[in-house]
Amino acid sequence: MKKIQIINGPNLNLLGKREPTVYGNASFEGYLSELRAQYPQCEIAYFQSNVEGEMINKIHEVGFDYDGIIMNAGAYTHTSIALHDAIKAVTTPVVEVHISNVHARESFRHVSMISAACKGAAAMSSSLVTSQGKINSPPSSSEMGSTRLWMASPA
Repeated sequence: MKKIQIINGPNLNLLGKREPTVYGNASFEGYLSELRAQYPQCEIAYFQSNVEGEMINKIHEVGFDYDGIIMNAGAYTHTSIALHDAIKAVTTPVVEVHISNVHARESFRHVSMISAACKGAAAMSSSLVTSQGKINSPPSSSEMGSTRLWMASPA
């Protein structure tokens, strides 16, 4: 069974309450239940922290034993060289994800300090979050075609 660790950063514990027009009305716990049901062949572990050092400790803890890390570093995405270095230090591949389209938001969110250390990056589009805040499944491979719009690997 594949072991996947999800790591969410600062303020993501407030999903469903925080800025619903940006992040939707669904809590992450509700989405996590759906994700686990959709991928029963994977053991999906979840960790959230508002503290950068705790996130680094979790990367170190699982970064040599798990099959993948899915990380939404929140605002630390744009500021943390320490997370970048922690990701580079481990052998487990890390994929950077964002719930919102960071490139459609404030300019300081357009730069990621962790992307270069990650194996790929994904951002939700408005078509993936319904008006009720429910997160839809990402497009299938056939829907994406060869352009891989939903998932992009850094250069």
